[in-house]
Formats: sequence, C-alpha cells, structure tokens
Amino acid sequence: MKELDSMKKYLAYDGKVAITVIDSTNLVDDARNIHDLTPTTTAALGRLMTAAALLGVDLKSMDDSITVQIKGDGPIGSMVAVANKFPKIRAYVQNPHVELELNEKGKIDVGGAVGKNGFLNIIKDIGLKEPYVGIVPLVSGEIAEDFAKYFAESEQKPNIIALGVLVDKNGVKKAGGYLLSLMPDASDEIVTILEKNAEKIPSISKILSENNSLDEIAKIITGDENTKIIEEDITPVYECNCSYERFEKGLISLGREELEKMIEDEENIETVCHFCNKKYLFDKKKIKEILKTI
Repeated sequence: MKELDSMKKYLAYDGKVAITVIDSTNLVDDARNIHDLTPTTTAALGRLMTAAALLGVDLKSMDDSITVQIKGDGPIGSMVAVANKFPKIRAYVQNPHVELELNEKGKIDVGGAVGKNGFLNIIKDIGLKEPYVGIVPLVSGEIAEDFAKYFAESEQKPNIIALGVLVDKNGVKKAGGYLLSLMPDASDEIVTILEKNAEKIPSISKILSENNSLDEIAKIITGDENTKIIEEDITPVYECNCSYERFEKGLISLGREELEKMIEDEENIETVCHFCNKKYLFDKKKIKEILKTI
C-alpha cells in the first residue's frame, strides 16, 4: 500500500518567513496512471499539480477553488490543474503522449514540451460575484519560473517557488516542491540571509532525490534550524468531482436543437471526463427525458 503524500506549513526567522513544503509523489503518479502520461508529460503536469496544491491549501474556505492553466506553443498543448483547500487536485493535459529527448542539461525538457510563447492563467473562485483572474506571459515553460513571474506581477508578492518531479519509464520516483513567502515585516537582513542561502542550496530535484523529510527541506531552504511547524497532517490527493448529474447539466446547456441532432446521429451519447477519464452513458430514453426539461 502506498504511503500518503503530505504537506506542512512552517514559519522561520521568528515568524518573518513562511514556507509550505509538499511531497506530491503519489498525487503525480496517480495522474500518470489516469492519463497514461509519458515521462515528459508526467514531469510537466506534475509540476503544475504540485503548484496548484501549494496555492490551494491557502484558500480560506473549503468551497473555494483555484484553477491554474498553462497554454504554450509546445507540443503538449494546454494543461489545467484544479485544487481546493483540502487540497484535492484534479488535472488534465491536452496531449498526454508527448515525449521529447532530454535537454542540453540532460534533464526532461519540460520547457520544450510546454513552449515559451503562451500564458499562465490563475483563476481563484473565492465566493465573489466574479472569480479573480490573473494572467502572465510564460517566461520559460519550466512552470516554476512562470509562477514566480505571476507572483511578482499579478500579486506583487516576494515569493519563491520550486517544483520538481523525478520520473522514469517505470513511474514517479519523487515529486514535490515548496513555496516560500516573506512577511511584510521581514527585514533586509533576512532577505540577504535567504539570498546567500539560495546560492548554496541544491535544486529541489536533488533535495527530493536524497529523500529528505519535509522538516529537513524547510530547514535547507530557509537556512533556519529553528523552523516552527504551524500546520501539518495535510494530505493532498488526486480526486475528481465529476458525476452523472454534472454531465447531465452539461448536456442541458447544449440546448434543445443540439440534443435533438445527437439523438438523430447516435443511439447513445457517451461523455468522458477529461480529469479522470470516467465515462457516463446517456441512452436515447434519457436524452428524451432531458429534452422535456428544456
């Protein structure tokens, strides 16, 4: 039986720095299995899902949600990940079977798969009349750098984000990341300490490969041996919220004319959820019942 993924929140430097660290290994591997992902698409979608989880856990209400979408000009096409506060995450990639050669650094070419020309969209549904939408152009398609640009431009927050997925043809060996935020009262001295520490710490992929615990990762990233846990026992999971009723509402939204055309063309209508690949079948009798409600 697989161990559960985990996420923890910490404070460092007497509450002046906040950091959230996640182990998303099983979450990403579940997505790999559901969508039959290649190593390249696993790395790309895995990073996006990990970022969604890091953002979702900070939502205020269990009814809130955050959607992160990347659409570049690379062969992978569009990627979407949706998370809530739990966080429960579901994700989708347009072209799941893209596989590229390793890049010049000998690493999975996520940037090449995503492309550099495109946008990162972040949609926060937090109970207001209209959701908050933030859009920034892609920087590199490597995903973490693109989120860093979003934080700097759309939220104007001094955040540092790192995302890593270690994968081969047999599955996900390790996945995770962190989100570090400076509090408003963080001094220039603390900023300098963090900058100097950043110069010597290894990449998040290397840190993950060494099987460091979340507590150890928080200390490595901040350089503070006295980090304080403020929230733990957070378990990110892959879970879709699709249902027969949701797809029925989707069919209703198509309108009478389109549904009547479907009945003429096909015996049954099979719908498939992009996020979990679950299929929902609507026969002619059911479609006629739906038509009576329109």
